[in-house]
Amino acid sequence: MKLKLDIDPDLVAMMSAEIRAGEKAVSAAMREAGTGLKSDWRAQITGAGLGRRLANSIRLASYPKAGDSLNAAALVWSKAPEIIGAHDTGPLIRSKDGFWLAIPLPAAGKSTRGGRITPGEWERRRGLRLRFVYRRTGPSLLVAEGRLNTKGQAVVSRSKTGRGRVTAPIFLLVPQVKLPKRLDLARDAERALASTPELILVTWLRNL
Repeated sequence: MKLKLDIDPDLVAMMSAEIRAGEKAVSAAMREAGTGLKSDWRAQITGAGLGRRLANSIRLASYPKAGDSLNAAALVWSKAPEIIGAHDTGPLIRSKDGFWLAIPLPAAGKSTRGGRITPGEWERRRGLRLRFVYRRTGPSLLVAEGRLNTKGQAVVSRSKTGRGRVTAPIFLLVPQVKLPKRLDLARDAERALASTPELILVTWLRNL
C-alpha cells in the first residue's frame, strides 16, 4: 500500500514566504531605526550650538549592503569621534606637559589651520612677544604690547609716539578646564533600540 499526503496550501512555500517577509521587515526596520537615530543625533548636535559641520559628521551604514536578512543591522557613528565624545562626556582637560592650558581671548584671533591658535603660532604670526602675568585671584595671563586693530586683535604698533599702544591680554592660563557635557547620545540610542522590536513587527505586518 502506498500512501501520499498532499497538504494544501504548501507549508514549505508558506514558510519560505514568511521568512522572506521577515527578512524584508527586519532590514527595513533597521534602516528606519538607523535613519531616525542619525537624524536625532544631528539634531542634538546643532541644538547644542556645535554647528552643522560637526552634525554632518554623523553617518549611517546599513548591513547587509545589498538584499535583506534576519540579521540586518544599522551602524551610526561619527567621523569626528574625539570631538563628539568630548561633548558627550564632558571630560576634565589638563595640559599634556603638566603646565598651563592657554585659552585664546578675542585679541588673539584664530589659527590659520582652523580652531584655536597657540601661543607659539601667535608670536610667529604677529611678530610680538608674549609676557607672562601672574594673578593670585584669577587665571594668569599672557599679554602683549601693541595696538588693537579694527577687529579687536593685537598687532604691532608702528606709532613712534606710543599713541594707541596698549597691553592686551592674549591668552588666559589655567591648569585645567572642565568641558561642559552638551550631548546625551546614549539617550537617543537607547530610545532607538527600545523601539526596534515594535518597528520590526509593524513593518512585517505591513508587508503581509
